[in-house]
Amino acid sequence: MNLQEVIDHLGLEILTNKGNDFSSIEPKSGYISDLLSCVMAGANPQSIWVTLQAHINIVAVGALKDVAAIIITEGATPEEATILKAEAEGITLLSTSQSSFFVVGKLWEMGLTDVS
Repeated sequence: MNLQEVIDHLGLEILTNKGNDFSSIEPKSGYISDLLSCVMAGANPQSIWVTLQAHINIVAVGALKDVAAIIITEGATPEEATILKAEAEGITLLSTSQSSFFVVGKLWEMGLTDVS
């Protein structure tokens, strides 16, 4: 599965890196948490991180963990500064109005698990 398939299947809005070839990015696992310290301790490289957090600190944690993408759920909207920082760091931010629970369920159905 590639990131473009995830975007299409979940109907995600692309907030950053809009010109990228998302079909060449293959997420290895998934991780869900709204606590940044938990993400730093538990997320695997090239995972998709699902969170309702939309502040600038998610970019730093995403870069630290080398995530494939961050899906921001429940209609949370990052500020322009967060989007610009993510662009500069090469972090893909995606958005949905769906709940985190719904998104994780759909990712699991697609075959993305918590094991890399």
